[in-house]
Amino acid sequence: MILIVLSLLLAVFAYFIAPDGSPNANRMIPEIGSKKPGFTIGLLQVKKTRSIVPTSFITQLLWGKDDSYDYIPVTNYQVKGDLIFYSKFVDDGITEPRTMALNLVAQTPVQQVTYFIGTDKFGRDIASRLILGVRVSLSVGLIAVLISLTIGILMGALAGYFRGWADELIMWFINVIWSIPTLLLVFAITLALGKGFWQVFIAVGLTMWVNVARLVRGQVLAVRELEYIEATRALGYSHTRTIVKHILPNILGPVMVIAASNFASAIVIEAGLSFLGVGVQPPQPSWGLMIKENYNFIITHNPMLALAPGIAIMLLVLAFNLLGNGLRDALSVRN
Repeated sequence: MILIVLSLLLAVFAYFIAPDGSPNANRMIPEIGSKKPGFTIGLLQVKKTRSIVPTSFITQLLWGKDDSYDYIPVTNYQVKGDLIFYSKFVDDGITEPRTMALNLVAQTPVQQVTYFIGTDKFGRDIASRLILGVRVSLSVGLIAVLISLTIGILMGALAGYFRGWADELIMWFINVIWSIPTLLLVFAITLALGKGFWQVFIAVGLTMWVNVARLVRGQVLAVRELEYIEATRALGYSHTRTIVKHILPNILGPVMVIAASNFASAIVIEAGLSFLGVGVQPPQPSWGLMIKENYNFIITHNPMLALAPGIAIMLLVLAFNLLGNGLRDALSVRN
């Protein structure tokens, strides 16, 4: 729960917490690409030629804030009169002497920046993109679970309550969907809807309702034979009132457990889709996409580029699985 709450806070305030608060943490500085964790460099802050529109708090919270400066990596600098002399960082051990008018740079010309997890091949801060990647993982989990719960509870409740031909028809449909491998079904839905942020949510949600429907059907079949449900029939309550007010509240325990499990599954599926190139599209940060962009560095000089998002996925999925186990133990009436 602590890890999930911290992840939620990170997701909400990502642009205020991340060192790179630009939209999608997409500040590219090619000269410092693929640097190891702990890399420190001075960045010369050069004023942009176009005016920067002021950003409101809500806008920055949701989409970030455009950089006020262009950044040039430098190893050293010196101010003389109206000029600033600096050595532009080109590569390890290689610099290029340059000069610029002092009125073109910020009041504090050079900002020392440490990249605690390193930079990717485009020179973007890995730590910032990891923080923003939490948004995608939690969002896809939440929306996929909401879609799967909505469809699964509806189908399962109808099948379990009415039985007969309704049960047979719904179970036939569930078995058809169940027989299709999850990833193939996700691919098919994604290709039909197109690649993108929202399409992934819908595609993942539409493949996860089967487990919920089967569970709800079994629970409703057991509950509908109990005395208090027979009492609702004797009192003449409508089917809708019986299902919504008397059956569903009493089967929410197992549903909450499977919702936590589906949340973890959705995070893994989204990461897999992004890794395969049919999920979240660049430059939007996604942990799966970060692994795809940097997995070839695992056997070279900088494995942390791919290991960091992999560890993040592992920790968040583990947290939701442990939450599901805890809910199962807490809500089990047999204990």
